[in-house]
Amino acid sequence: MAVFRETVPRDLPGKMMEINWSLVLLLGLLGVAGVAMLYSLAGAEWNPWAVRHALRLGVGFTGMLIVAMFPPRFWIGVAYPIYFGALLLLILVEFAGVSINGAQRWIDLGPLRLQPSEVMKVALVLALARFYHDLPTEKVTSLSGLIPPMMIIGAPAALIIGQPDLGTTLLLIATGLAVIFMAGLSWWFILIVGVLGLMGVVGIAVVGLENILAEYQMDRVRAFTNPDFDPLGINYHPNQAVITLGSGGMTGKGYLEGTQSKLGFLPEMQTDYIFTALGEEFGFVGGISVLAINALIMAQGVGVAVSCKSPFLRLLTMGLITTYALYVFINIGMVSRLMPVVGVPLPLISYGGTVVLSILVAFGLILGAHIHRNAEPPRGVGLFG
Repeated sequence: MAVFRETVPRDLPGKMMEINWSLVLLLGLLGVAGVAMLYSLAGAEWNPWAVRHALRLGVGFTGMLIVAMFPPRFWIGVAYPIYFGALLLLILVEFAGVSINGAQRWIDLGPLRLQPSEVMKVALVLALARFYHDLPTEKVTSLSGLIPPMMIIGAPAALIIGQPDLGTTLLLIATGLAVIFMAGLSWWFILIVGVLGLMGVVGIAVVGLENILAEYQMDRVRAFTNPDFDPLGINYHPNQAVITLGSGGMTGKGYLEGTQSKLGFLPEMQTDYIFTALGEEFGFVGGISVLAINALIMAQGVGVAVSCKSPFLRLLTMGLITTYALYVFINIGMVSRLMPVVGVPLPLISYGGTVVLSILVAFGLILGAHIHRNAEPPRGVGLFG
């Protein structure tokens, strides 16, 4: 019978003492920045965004600490059920989803609109970490080590792309491939996949993107490659975002003094483009401060992963921090015209329900990995193993 080794405090006070409070503080700083910016964007009013965002952060941080208390054997046991539950929710979106701005991505639960694709970002990493925890290292590059994770990634990706949500689909695929790589994939296999990927790019160039992407997606590519294309249409929002971001200068116009957002020039200012509003009010100093906090959060996450003895906890932590890093890089790249426009929010600062809660649950798992970093659950351990 396998013995579960866990040299960590088993009592609640002991586990609370083991929490990485510096990581909690950094996350809290982003949350406060989000509430402050949403208050400003509403014209110094708590409604309609700031008070709801603050409440969701309160619930999320409480849930984060609760999640951190559970030992790794619990998450190993529920990893697959959580994944299949998230997959079921994605299927449910197809039949009973709520459509907003032409995209059907939400399930209406009354006080909260649940976005299953955000739940899947955490569920996917859990499932892959569980799979590779049970798989012998020498089988990582074998068919038995490659086909199941590809199916785990491919099933939700196929459902999400049909919503349509290209940004989330690409983020999900990138995270999944990162976990497979970190599980110990052979460099020869990576080289082969890279060559095949290059051949695919050449094939796309020959066929033409317009025959692959939807028309609105093709317009976004045109807008990215040519800032003068349709300046009052598809390029209006990206151009206004850059103007807003640049207008802040070095130190910004001052808190509550942003003009682009107050005059209605800034698009989706409470969600996707909130970083531009922050740049207008706090300038380069404010923007670089947010980036520095995010860099410290990512560094802390990688540090937790390195300290974990369990393959499950290492892959889980690295997968989740990779997802978080992609959120940040894609959002900042989008609003600064370094990337095409995709619907990816800035973590904990942008207004949102499911995305805030899913990110904080993810960090609950990372905090739990830090607490249980010396645990070494055996392969095949279940919920009560």
